[in-house]
Amino acid sequence: MIVTARPVWTGVLSFGLVSVPIGMYTATDSHTLHFHQLQRGTSDRIRNRRVNERTGKEVDLDDIVKGFDTGEEYVLVEPSELDEIAPGRSKALEISGFVDLDEIDPVFFDRTYYLGPKGQEYAKVYGLLEQALARTNRAGIATFVMRGREYLVAIKSEDGLLTLHTLHWADEIRDPRKEVPDLPEASRTKAGAKETKMAEQLVTALGMRWDPEEFHDTYQEKVAALIRAKQAGETVEKAELPAEATSVVDLTEALRASVERARSGGKATGKRARRGRVTDSSLESLSKAELYKKAASAGIRGRSGMTRDQLAEALTRTAEAA
Repeated sequence: MIVTARPVWTGVLSFGLVSVPIGMYTATDSHTLHFHQLQRGTSDRIRNRRVNERTGKEVDLDDIVKGFDTGEEYVLVEPSELDEIAPGRSKALEISGFVDLDEIDPVFFDRTYYLGPKGQEYAKVYGLLEQALARTNRAGIATFVMRGREYLVAIKSEDGLLTLHTLHWADEIRDPRKEVPDLPEASRTKAGAKETKMAEQLVTALGMRWDPEEFHDTYQEKVAALIRAKQAGETVEKAELPAEATSVVDLTEALRASVERARSGGKATGKRARRGRVTDSSLESLSKAELYKKAASAGIRGRSGMTRDQLAEALTRTAEAA
């Protein structure tokens, strides 16, 4: 039995005098592992409850209304009142106009949804808009209300179907010059011609084809592995420490080594510098787990708390001492 997804919103999409009933469907899933809150030392769940702060008694959801604090008093608003003032009774998605996709800065994009026609009889109108957007490389800009909130959206054509992307409002985008400290000033931090050329070579050498299937959430995998290990009474390896910042003095050498490594497929030739030490190139291709096994065989102390780089350096020192 095939279970079809339920739309998170239904309404009418219109452009000009043409309209088509649509359903909006979630385009992405979250694979974040969710934990319950427990009291330390017990298996007792900790739960959040809706409690009247004056009486201390729990309140039913039906008895809760929204209140806006004006400073002197609360203005009470019922959920039905919010629905009544929503544009089009929350059921209209009217395209105001069409813009070139390249004009929309990526910082404006938020969440993505799929749009589908509500019935085969509307497939032709739906397909007409999808093909027009695909051929013109444009997006329809519209606003609509969902769950008591108005959204600015861009409607695009992607792989033969219409997608809806919620956008941030202009006043929600922060000015990076005000938010981010220590941004470089071009006149003071202009790199030398040699460094710039090497940086461009590194960018070119690390060029790749965008394939999202090649990437996966390794952190969630490690969290799952931690849970399995603790369940079995085992321990897990600690993660590597973050890379140390590159100093201005070492910048040229770091760029040169990076370009060399990228061009050789990720392995540096001979021996190469790493954090001021020299490591054996034969260890470069080994994973942290493989280095850890070698360190265990060599009897290196403190290996359980070492990063991958530290394991490689310790193995190199041990080999040189032998």
